[in-house]
Amino acid sequence: MHVSAKPLKSYPWFTRLFFWNQKRRYGNVLEPGLLWARSPWVFAALALLYGAFDRKGSPFSPALRSLITVRVSQINHCAFCVDINSATLMRRGVSEDKVAALAGWCDSPLFDAKERIALEYAEAVTRPETRVGDELIGRVKDQFDDDALVELTGLIAFQNMSSKFNSVLDVPPQGFCALPAAAEQDAAKKQITLLDRRAAEWKRVKDRAPCKSHRAPDSCNRAGGGESRALRKAARRARAAPACREPFHGSRVAALRR
Repeated sequence: MHVSAKPLKSYPWFTRLFFWNQKRRYGNVLEPGLLWARSPWVFAALALLYGAFDRKGSPFSPALRSLITVRVSQINHCAFCVDINSATLMRRGVSEDKVAALAGWCDSPLFDAKERIALEYAEAVTRPETRVGDELIGRVKDQFDDDALVELTGLIAFQNMSSKFNSVLDVPPQGFCALPAAAEQDAAKKQITLLDRRAAEWKRVKDRAPCKSHRAPDSCNRAGGGESRALRKAARRARAAPACREPFHGSRVAALRR
């Protein structure tokens, strides 16, 4: 990065509240936040503005908002933004295939009419060589009312500011797509340990005494089989590669930035 972050204790107390929320939400403090917080009041206003765009009552679905932010980030060559927004996009239920097709959305059948016009509008607003004309505005209004058009324009403008800020200061990606995978693998390993212990206890019970009269032999067998199936399922989860295993940096980010 062209500007380094300061030690956390050197930031004003109210900015550290935002850092705490970032760590709770993403597992780490965001590098752009550490840079913006060098101007504490601007950072606080920026964080509140982002929260307004990302509110539950937004006229746009969470997936559509993330599609827009990723596409704007791709155009502005912001590796950090592509990383974090792509991870958010998949966490909001969008398939990895759709994320990979986003740079070429106009040639893909994966996007519906609202997504296509929103992405076309986002590209027109973002690209400096493109002028947004009446014809495009008319097609946007076919899908969104005037209030939504204003908010859509604001969201695109906000993401342009954010991604250009990060791109110019060379903020690197933080590998957010790798965090859920690591957490899932740790949880699966803990589950395997627990099931191993339960399986061992069950074996000792079976070796020590036959089935009691209140339980039929076949029900005991089913119980053991259920434990074994759960153990095998946990083992498969630990060995399998999660869909979001690798961070969105390096060649992955380059592909998404096309």
